Amino acid sequence: MRDFVHLHLHTEYSLLDGFCRIKETIEKAKNLGMKSVAITDYGNMYGCVDFYIEAKKQGVKPIIGCEVHIETRDRTKNNNLILLCENMKGYKNLIKIVSYGYTENYFDKPRVKKSILEKYSEGLICISPSLKGEIGRFLLEDRYDTASETVEYYKNIYGNNSFFLELQNHSLSEQKKINPILIELSKQFDVPLVATNDVHYLDKKDSAAHDVLLCIQDGKKLSDKKRLKLPNSEFYFKSAEEMYNLFREIPEAIENTTKIADRIDFDFDFSKHYIPKFSYDENFDAKKVLYENCIKGYRELYKTDENIKRLEYELNIIDKMGFNDYFLIVQDFIMFAKESGIYVGPGRGSGGASLAAYCLGITDIDPIKHKLHFERFLNPQRITMPDFDIDFEDERRGEVIEYVRKKYGKKHVANIITFGTLGARAAIRDVGRVLDVEHKKIDQMAKTIPASNRVSLSDSLEENERLRQLLNDNKLRRVFDIAVQIEGVPRHTSTHAAGIVVSSKEITEYVPLSIQDGNITTQYNKNLIEKLGLLKIDFLGLRNLTILKNTLNYIKENKNIDLSLSDIPLDDKKTFELLQRGDSLGVFQLEGHGLRSFLRELKPDKLEDIVAGTSLYRPGPMDSIGTYLKNKENPNGIKYISEKLEPILSPTYGCLVYQEQVMQIFRDLAGYSLAGADLVRRAMSKKDMAQMMREKEIFLNGNGDDIEGCLALGINKRDAENLYDSMSEFANYAFNKTHATGYALIAYQSAYLKANYPHEYMTALMSSVMGTSNKLSSYIRNLKSMGIQLLMPNINYSYSDFKIEGESIRFGLKAIKNVGSNIIHSIIEGRKYKKYDSLDDFLTRLSGTSMNKKAIESLIKSGSLDGLGETRKSMLERFESEMDAISRNRRTNAPGQISFFDEILDMTSSKKNSEEFDEKTLLDMEKEIFGMYLSSHPIEEFSEIIKSGRAMSLHEFIELGESEEGKKCSVLAMINSVKKKKTKKGSMMAFISVSDEINTVNVNVFPKVYEIYGGMLQPGNSFVLEGRLNIRHDGINTLNLDRLFAANKYLQRTEVKKLYVKVDNWEKEEIEELTKLLRKYRGENEVVVFESSKKIARKIKDIYVDICDELLKALYELYSEERIIVK
Repeated sequence: MRDFVHLHLHTEYSLLDGFCRIKETIEKAKNLGMKSVAITDYGNMYGCVDFYIEAKKQGVKPIIGCEVHIETRDRTKNNNLILLCENMKGYKNLIKIVSYGYTENYFDKPRVKKSILEKYSEGLICISPSLKGEIGRFLLEDRYDTASETVEYYKNIYGNNSFFLELQNHSLSEQKKINPILIELSKQFDVPLVATNDVHYLDKKDSAAHDVLLCIQDGKKLSDKKRLKLPNSEFYFKSAEEMYNLFREIPEAIENTTKIADRIDFDFDFSKHYIPKFSYDENFDAKKVLYENCIKGYRELYKTDENIKRLEYELNIIDKMGFNDYFLIVQDFIMFAKESGIYVGPGRGSGGASLAAYCLGITDIDPIKHKLHFERFLNPQRITMPDFDIDFEDERRGEVIEYVRKKYGKKHVANIITFGTLGARAAIRDVGRVLDVEHKKIDQMAKTIPASNRVSLSDSLEENERLRQLLNDNKLRRVFDIAVQIEGVPRHTSTHAAGIVVSSKEITEYVPLSIQDGNITTQYNKNLIEKLGLLKIDFLGLRNLTILKNTLNYIKENKNIDLSLSDIPLDDKKTFELLQRGDSLGVFQLEGHGLRSFLRELKPDKLEDIVAGTSLYRPGPMDSIGTYLKNKENPNGIKYISEKLEPILSPTYGCLVYQEQVMQIFRDLAGYSLAGADLVRRAMSKKDMAQMMREKEIFLNGNGDDIEGCLALGINKRDAENLYDSMSEFANYAFNKTHATGYALIAYQSAYLKANYPHEYMTALMSSVMGTSNKLSSYIRNLKSMGIQLLMPNINYSYSDFKIEGESIRFGLKAIKNVGSNIIHSIIEGRKYKKYDSLDDFLTRLSGTSMNKKAIESLIKSGSLDGLGETRKSMLERFESEMDAISRNRRTNAPGQISFFDEILDMTSSKKNSEEFDEKTLLDMEKEIFGMYLSSHPIEEFSEIIKSGRAMSLHEFIELGESEEGKKCSVLAMINSVKKKKTKKGSMMAFISVSDEINTVNVNVFPKVYEIYGGMLQPGNSFVLEGRLNIRHDGINTLNLDRLFAANKYLQRTEVKKLYVKVDNWEKEEIEELTKLLRKYRGENEVVVFESSKKIARKIKDIYVDICDELLKALYELYSEERIIVK
């Protein structure tokens, strides 16, 4: 068997160009008997670590490399170079080269200067690409002398044995021209040859899919003549035999591939950590300083030494694991944030389990009080990087990151990259565009695919009958087949929302860098950064912290009360009453409709209930909610298999909820250490069946050493087995109590402020979502239900954000469409000394600013100028001509001569129109500008329907409980949106969202009902919807629609009548014609056809009509009047 190694290969990380998926590439190499394979993506090292790990896993030797772009004067020419890492020095130099291209010399692609190649050449093997390199290009241009000089140049940089000339053979005329000359140059300059295939895809049949990828990258269609493409389908992963046959006359070019592979002596070291020093002063003792800082914090938090041993235990582990500096670094930037007035979260993730972190002020969670285990955060038996995920108020998170950059140096701090992949739907749409298939057809097919990237195209095909039907179309079948091939490949890069890496040396000593959105980022993702031992810290921006901070500021401003979060009592009656009512809209973690319903059942009366509630209300643990509620109501009825189990499970009323409880059970009932218990918990959560079986035996009988086992500690075998099986089943769902506690604390603080300072809290809350109309509208509805008046926006009183005004809240200008921050600033500045008193005055004072016609139109439509004594209709009719006149006058007057403005203030008073738009038009304007109805809601016109008792409000509907599921209900609401869908059988149905002044409900319109009422389902229409209560699995009430009645006619309904039509015989064609007519007049009245010949009355199925004059007239024309009866 011949030996050959592919040294020129583009994986999926040559974005939208390479199509060799890493796992499949290594499998291919292994199956073909190749002992080694290289990765050489264009300009980047994105895939190198994944490639290395997968190759090692499959027993193939990985070669790390890159095809870099060399800078020359002519950037339109190919000037590439392949660099392979021979050893660790080569890897570090390749990092420097690749990073330089991105961070210092990026022009449409990362380009490397030759001076950089010279500086970082050691440890690298260089291959000059056939047609894509300088030497090949010079030979194509018949510039033999220049090519010779270039050979000498690279030979001088890399030495006799580390510079190679590449030969390729894809049956191209250009290669046939230059290959003989390359062989001559090889002999002339004693430079070895190496054969490659420039692999872009694994199999020949993949070339079509690869061609499509190139089109996606280029924004072209397959039919475009001028587009990026490979010349033929020979750029696949060829076998050694195929490569030998291509180069049988130059066997040394094949042999050199294995010689290069044999020289490679490089491995990643995943065992080391590279945490930066907190201080590089040689006299600085991190261990001592950390101890002193912790003791100082401890003395401020605790009155006794009861927990000192726990603290010393933690500090000992932190020191042994080498994380003293890490804790000091985190403490330092958190102290900076707090001292700068930047709000910091109490702690998320497992970091809150550390007493040391609590004493340092890193977290605000007392792990002793909440019974949290340090080993859940830092396990001495499992050496991994500690991970503090820290929340900062979202508007000032960047200040903390900048502080870290300045303190440790910009070259030591970087953002972390993420990769966006080609999702199932996107793949369908992209391939459809490339193949130029009719957009309507592609849209139909794409809409059969779930939006979630978790559902693959193959899964969709298996589950979706409609999709299978569409694939009978050959064009769509081709689109689908190619989409399946390319689905999931990386499409683009971006910056991780929170992750920052901080390193002891310059980051380019460890990982390559790139630029994303103007930020310096690593080329490896967060998981690989941690695997390589670098310090990753998540700086998360949390909107809710900004809300809390602003609420406290408003309290000081409006009530002159200095309140801090630490002042908030954890046993406030009003807070728990609010939660028990389920009035938690806008409360962190507790605002979902299902959760609000759950809170009404849970009736929380302590913080622990909120911790447990948020942990239980998730898929999996949700099944335990019934038991939890029952046991909470009757705690005396809970039975424990051992008295040792009671203190562990009693806080959650006998239910297993937290990961920490699993750890405690292993410790207290079987004798494990907490560190050992955490390892078992991890195995359970990963469903490691082999380890779980081993551990079950130890759990029961001990290990003969340091673990005694349940039986030796007095637990019945059957009970112990059942307990272990319960933990095994639940461990995958059990929640991190530390994380839940931190977030429950923020939730409680939010609820406290909403309950005790509703004006201030709602002002801060609504200001935080001014760019999200759906959330804002729900909060405004909630505000109305709280009895707080919302004042319309007003140019004389509104500010950018919402503002408290007496006992009301004034709408903020920032929420008005087309009105930006500069315009708002101009409005506020313009009224400093005198309020605006007319449209002319307003336009005059703001002329010369960034104000524009679109913004003025939006301000008028929003009602912001209603206080100027002129109707919106009048202002909209004349503001443009007024602005033009003012602008002309400004241009014709010299600078400083502005008194003329006073003279034109009344110029257009005669043009004012005293008429106003009707109420519906005004409301529609508000909907256009705000994305919601503000001053009132169209449904209010039909409030008499609710008062009459003939229909319920959405609030009443939402309050219906489980015992009433299936109940027939009539609700008054307006349609917000309609989402139509085809069923697997091809029938149409719809999901509609309806609302009133305060609430929103989802309505299911199944095919039979849709057939009757589908044409009436238009957003903005108000109806009484009749149907049955359906409660979803998450506790949300929805309505299954049966019938629909127009709200404007509903109160005029008396006894529902039937329409009788008399025919001689039930002829199919005649009935079809009748049905066609009746469908034009949909309503609520049944239609009965009386067949006189047989004296049989039949109801026309699924047809209900509005018995109006127009329908009767049409029927009289079709039949004689005596044949039509209404009664």
